[in-house]
Amino acid sequence: MPEDHFIPPHGGYEDLLSFRKARIVYDGTVRFCARFMDKRDRTVDQMTQAARSGKQNILEGSQASGTSKEMEIKLVNVARSSLEELLEDYRDYLRTGGHVLWEKDSTEALFVRKLGARPDVSYETYGTFFETRPPEIVANILICLIHQTNYLLDQQLRALEKAFLAEGGLRERMTRARLDARRKPGDNQGK
Repeated sequence: MPEDHFIPPHGGYEDLLSFRKARIVYDGTVRFCARFMDKRDRTVDQMTQAARSGKQNILEGSQASGTSKEMEIKLVNVARSSLEELLEDYRDYLRTGGHVLWEKDSTEALFVRKLGARPDVSYETYGTFFETRPPEIVANILICLIHQTNYLLDQQLRALEKAFLAEGGLRERMTRARLDARRKPGDNQGK
């Protein structure tokens, strides 16, 4: 960041893998609810909103990061919390329907993780499964994707914490920038 600027570059959420995965979770949840749930069921709205909140709060946190690291950290944590709520909704769906929750290292879960490791991962990576598999399979795929997204958000939160400790917040950057500006030769302002 140039010395005379105290607002760092911000935004760029589309480049965040956590955002791209959260978008897949949202799109997959919308499709899951449309295919397998009664539109009048309150859970449909709650699941859709939790998935949307996961995605949108990553976006909003990234956008707010230029002027408030505190807000960015809070919003990323809200995204993480929303996805945890959604995760429990899918677990409830499987449990109450008498379906099996895949083990973390099952063949199926490992397959989903392998798909998720592709650099160009998108909804289309999973689209065929979302459109053709029964609800218990789709729910398990989405559970795997939520775990992946939550892992990424946990890493993101740790990195944000580290960056805040190293760089401080906006007020500290503003003060440093102002002091640096005063020290420049030929600057008579503020003397």
